[in-house]
Amino acid sequence: MMPSLRSLLGLCKLKVVALILLTAVVGMFLSVPAPYVPDAMLVMTASIGIALASASAAVFNHIVDEHIDVQMSRTDKRPLPQGKVSRNQALVWGVFLGIVGLGILQLFVNTITMVLTFISLIGYAVIYTMYLKRATPQNIVIGGAAGAAPPILGWTAISGTQGIEHALLLFLIVFVWTPPHFWALAIFRVEEYKKVDVPMLPVTHGLAYTRLQILLYTILLLLVTLLPYLSGMSGLIYLASALILGVIFLVYAIKIYTNPDDNRIAWQTFMFSVNYLMLLFVALLVDHYFLITL
Repeated sequence: MMPSLRSLLGLCKLKVVALILLTAVVGMFLSVPAPYVPDAMLVMTASIGIALASASAAVFNHIVDEHIDVQMSRTDKRPLPQGKVSRNQALVWGVFLGIVGLGILQLFVNTITMVLTFISLIGYAVIYTMYLKRATPQNIVIGGAAGAAPPILGWTAISGTQGIEHALLLFLIVFVWTPPHFWALAIFRVEEYKKVDVPMLPVTHGLAYTRLQILLYTILLLLVTLLPYLSGMSGLIYLASALILGVIFLVYAIKIYTNPDDNRIAWQTFMFSVNYLMLLFVALLVDHYFLITL
């Protein structure tokens, strides 16, 4: 029986792909000096290629995690645990998305973007999902490099390696954002991670230690987000946005640390962290075209 398109798309983590694509597109526009904009067709083809490759990585994540997804209330409604898609069908779907996405990048964008996208796909689908996730409580820190790559992919898609140091600042922001973002969710779902024996930080080191790490990483994130301004890459619009968003994130982190018995704060922090990254990258884009300098 052929799976429905809805079930196949359910394997692609479309909300995650949308956030990935936003950071990649911002990287594309920031790689071109204002007031100029990158070629629209190149932006479109690069976006499609990156999105399909990201969706492919998500499908492989579903395949590898099927046996634990079925045991967790957060994931037991996914297409594979529900039997809406077989493992073989998911595998074919994931390979198809990956080949098409990488093919588009190679044929219509450039080789460096295709290679970096392939490395990111392998980093998430294989190194993180198949090994790191089950090997170390620092899984999300090390594996976060794959999720932080899209701004670099967007940059190289338009400008190659020219000015790549600026793209590395965007990479660093997403890289440092990932641990407090995901550990907040891990605190909220700690009992489920214990049940499936996945060594997330709150499982191996306890909730108090994880709350402290969230606080420390959020402080580090606030400092890292100042780098685009301090390096001259961005102006006051971005600086004000980074400070406001960073202080709000820090308030959430402090609440997690000082209210250990209120698990709802962890979920609220996780949800805010998604909006935080989205708004921060929108601020980068707005600032790029409406730059205010001292």
